[in-house]
Amino acid sequence: MSIQQEDRYLQPHQARERAPTPYEDLLGDAIERAFASGVTQVEDLVAALNRTGPAAPNSQPWTVESYRQEMARLGY
Repeated sequence: MSIQQEDRYLQPHQARERAPTPYEDLLGDAIERAFASGVTQVEDLVAALNRTGPAAPNSQPWTVESYRQEMARLGY
């Protein structure tokens, strides 16, 4: 197998159908920062999102349920 053929399997966004929205970028960055700080539990992740943003889609503070719903929606 040539290097060129191997590289095509290393694309991190190969299944993506569109570029992320600004909201999705902000949310992803906030989640990554929380994980990098040692967060491992969803309750702690929700607390981190409430401290740093972005706000939940309804402009209310995040809850475990709203986080799960949003991840399900974004993962369609």
